Amino acid sequence: MTTRTFTAILHREEDMYVAECPEVGTVSQGYAIEEAIANLIEATELYLEEFPLPETQKPLMTTFEVTAHAQTA
Repeated sequence: MTTRTFTAILHREEDMYVAECPEVGTVSQGYAIEEAIANLIEATELYLEEFPLPETQKPLMTTFEVTAHAQTA
């Protein structure tokens, strides 16, 4: 058994947090961030039992900001 590192992207939808793993495509949710991540870990582990991924290099990830200009009517 090996341990792998994946990315969790979270966003809020109404009263829930949605967590997504872009490397695998699994998605889960929870009322708290910790619950959403715990559910995502479980979903990802179950997915990988059925569909194992080959070993790959960890992708580089960063964030960036853009300025959005509001449209006036």
